[in-house]
Amino acid sequence: MSYAVKEIYYSIQGEGAHVGRPAVFLRFTSCNLWSGLERDRATAICTFCDTDFVGTDGPAGGIFHSSGHLAAAVDRIWQESGVRGHGFVVCTGGEPLLQLDPSLIESLHALDFDLAVETNGTRQPPAGIDWLCVSPKAGADLRVTHGNALKLVYPQKGAEPELYEQMHFTHFFLQPKDGDQIKYNTQRTIRYCSEHPQWRLSLQRQKMLGIA
Repeated sequence: MSYAVKEIYYSIQGEGAHVGRPAVFLRFTSCNLWSGLERDRATAICTFCDTDFVGTDGPAGGIFHSSGHLAAAVDRIWQESGVRGHGFVVCTGGEPLLQLDPSLIESLHALDFDLAVETNGTRQPPAGIDWLCVSPKAGADLRVTHGNALKLVYPQKGAEPELYEQMHFTHFFLQPKDGDQIKYNTQRTIRYCSEHPQWRLSLQRQKMLGIA
């Protein structure tokens, strides 16, 4: 199997339970909820995505013709960072579960990486993922109802928090929807979390700090 990758880069995790942790981010191309093209945004299932996952022209991006080749590229970015110890890779997108397969998981584990995945939850994950974060989207068929973390962008009509609070996740995060209403959405999210302590506030600190 070949893998289409938008970019691979080293940074600090800015969201969720692993906030502040150094990581290599492996961003796959393609998503099943939006083409990534502005002309299609209004008719997409997810209309608020703020990520560029189109093409393979990002840093260290490209077409990788084997899992070993891609895992080696991830390892090279980690080694170049100078960080010692256990590697940590965050597979994101787009929708990473369109491409992430057991072969790539095995290749990354062989290079001593912990493997995290950020998914919209519409596809069942392969075995072997070390940390699974599911971010449901209104109007999408949610098939993954258990994992390490559920991170819900808020507010979304048709994806209210109470629809998910009985699911089997260790952590429940509520993240303000970005855009021109970000200040208002942040205040709403803070208020909801303060009234429903099962939910914890997640902020996109990478945007606040101006990092990738």
